Amino acid sequence: MKETNSQECAGGPKLIFACSGAADVGEISDRAAREMTKRGDGAMFCLAGVGGNVPGILKKTGAASKILAVDGCELDCVKNCLELAGFEKFEHLCITDMGMTKGQAPVNDENIATVVQRGAAMLS
Repeated sequence: MKETNSQECAGGPKLIFACSGAADVGEISDRAAREMTKRGDGAMFCLAGVGGNVPGILKKTGAASKILAVDGCELDCVKNCLELAGFEKFEHLCITDMGMTKGQAPVNDENIATVVQRGAAMLS
């Protein structure tokens, strides 16, 4: 499915897609996305639905005013899923690019808050 230009759909939601992988940086990504949702920065949305080519999820994603992809590591699974589904216009945040090391990043309030702050700024 080809993407609706999310920049043209200014009235749509701001969506957050997060890595929820088994590594510590995946958990940080997931928890940061959930916190951004609680704060009202955007709404966490279903990455599995994008990867599974679920029509309703693809339609809502295409109508988003802004999309944030939060990857835990340099494998960029979230970014790749969005691109494979035909989405090209989104913000991308990779936790390991922020100086956290996969397998050595404590899942704590400080690291989650660091990701939340960066992600929220990218959505604003």
